[in-house]
Amino acid sequence: MTLPNDNRDFGSLTERFDSALAQLAEADDDTRKAIKTEVLECAAAILAAEGGPQALYERVAAYERAGIFAKSDWGRPAILQPALAVRSLREGDTATTAIEALSELRLLAVARRDFRHPGITAERARNFLTQVMALNLDLLSGTLSEADRERPDQLGTAVQSLYHYQLEHMGYESILDSLVAEVWRILAQRPIEVDDVRQMVIQIATCLYDPAIESTTGNDDARRLVESLFAPAPGCAEDPGVAVYAERLQAMNREALMIEALGFANAMHDTGLASVYHAVLLRHLRSLPDGSGDSLIPTALGLSQTGQDALLCYSELVHTLIDETVFVETAQAIYGLALLLERGVLFSTPVAAGLWRQIGLQLSPATEDSIRLVCGDAQPPRVFLLAGVLGLLGQPLGVGQGNNPTCQSVIGLSMWADNDPDYLLQLITWAARDDEVLTRFEGQHISSKGLEAGLAKENPLDVDPVSLLLVPHLDRIYIEMGRLCGERDDDLHRWINPEFYGWWVGQGFAVVADPKTGEIRDHAGFVRHFYACYHPYYNGNVPVIHSQPAGIAVTDSAARYVGRHAISILRVSLDPDGDMRVYFFNPNNDSGQDWGQGIVTTTEGHGELPGEASLPFAEFASRLFVYHYDPLEHGNADAVTDDEIAHVIQLAHDSWGKEFDTD
Repeated sequence: MTLPNDNRDFGSLTERFDSALAQLAEADDDTRKAIKTEVLECAAAILAAEGGPQALYERVAAYERAGIFAKSDWGRPAILQPALAVRSLREGDTATTAIEALSELRLLAVARRDFRHPGITAERARNFLTQVMALNLDLLSGTLSEADRERPDQLGTAVQSLYHYQLEHMGYESILDSLVAEVWRILAQRPIEVDDVRQMVIQIATCLYDPAIESTTGNDDARRLVESLFAPAPGCAEDPGVAVYAERLQAMNREALMIEALGFANAMHDTGLASVYHAVLLRHLRSLPDGSGDSLIPTALGLSQTGQDALLCYSELVHTLIDETVFVETAQAIYGLALLLERGVLFSTPVAAGLWRQIGLQLSPATEDSIRLVCGDAQPPRVFLLAGVLGLLGQPLGVGQGNNPTCQSVIGLSMWADNDPDYLLQLITWAARDDEVLTRFEGQHISSKGLEAGLAKENPLDVDPVSLLLVPHLDRIYIEMGRLCGERDDDLHRWINPEFYGWWVGQGFAVVADPKTGEIRDHAGFVRHFYACYHPYYNGNVPVIHSQPAGIAVTDSAARYVGRHAISILRVSLDPDGDMRVYFFNPNNDSGQDWGQGIVTTTEGHGELPGEASLPFAEFASRLFVYHYDPLEHGNADAVTDDEIAHVIQLAHDSWGKEFDTD
């Protein structure tokens, strides 16, 4: 399609777009596909024209109303992933690029509060666009790459036009600061899967050091990010490449190697990112004759006394894990290994034995194919899986479910990595070797083999290797447990959760709404009992011993009900300001969310450990839907004030409670 060359042609094109939109809104299933194709072709041409992004922006409500995103992932904006969006924009065909562009213009309108969408908040829309822009920073230079120039239908020009329009309205001058802040916000949660973050840091580096791009070149936070990946130690200060760095290491004496090790450890623990140069250093230390480099490994990993003790007790295992797992392509596993040692996980004898088995595990052909599809073939699949195991055992709160409705399964991975790591290693072995996971439900044997897909109809692709392998099995098992429950007189999670997660899940169970009628039942009693079970002032100061699964009623930034979601309660304690808070694990990839009414889940600044989200106790209780408790532990429910209960119930009633009948 050729671009319009004057205002008259542009006007004709927008008229054609508007006409096709009107037809799309009225189309039946037989004609819808052809009309949608015409709409997207027009959109691509408009986008590449001067003033095109603004014209499409003004029509956000119209094309949303016409159903351009219906029956597609774009129809559920909350599940969209920045990395996939970039591929759609930069590598997709005309239709794919156009619908992604329309989606991002819609999100821009949401972020600017010019358009309200029930599926995503303004804050999440802004975070999404910020990450997409971070991955497209090369377009700042104004010069299209060869690949962009050669795209058909001038799609390269269209994407660049979209990007500059977004920059203009998101704040061009401060964009780098915003992007850097977003990266640090994500890294504060210490995710296991950091490929997207690495790409964002690469683009920030391009922006920082390209003289053709005006930027805040004095941004120390940006430099810390960039240097953590490309110049964490003196020997690689100018990012010489791994081959050159490996040669330099050969000429270094012990003192120089110590300086390198300290630089890598400091950078890694500062950001949560491990440099590829770090992998080169560790492999060099392991290659030195007579094990002379092994004494520097604790320094290179940045270990405290606890971690050093674990390494000394299990030195052969740790050294083998480095030899078998740490490569340039799996450098992030270094951070997982360091935290695994810091947690003292290896002091549990079955875990050490399980890791030895994992090292020599023969993967099934299906497992190898799945891992190659996502991780590539730069290393054998067993290496990528072992790297994922180290990541999960080191960072139990860093696992996320991506865009899949598998929160229960991901909570399980986190719980087991934290509470029962040898059981997790057994599950991984079954799934990786046998393509099967075994369990029981109320005495009945369950095998994941042969079960139909659960909530996730397709295998997850944007997750860590362990989730890639295990989540499909766990998802099917969870649904099968629900089927085996049959018809019961309460929420089925009451029976499923203790069987699925482990013995530590409280046998007591409370749900706020009748599962059959949706009627809210004795909300005051539900909340009062939660205080008596979990609040230290009313439960005899008994801490949360093991994380407990719970269900919340999620709301958006306007406090509108979005749906139910599984989380796990980790601990309840006073924050640095003296306020009682609930610290919990949210299996979404980003735990910082605005639930309306001024209720904003925080991930740092209130005593949170990396990976935790938190809320003041009353605010958390206002979104609580189900919880487990120990029926043999009795708190003092009568001591909870009526005013506190009334406050919690009012917050709930004015938000998600509007969608439920009340008693």
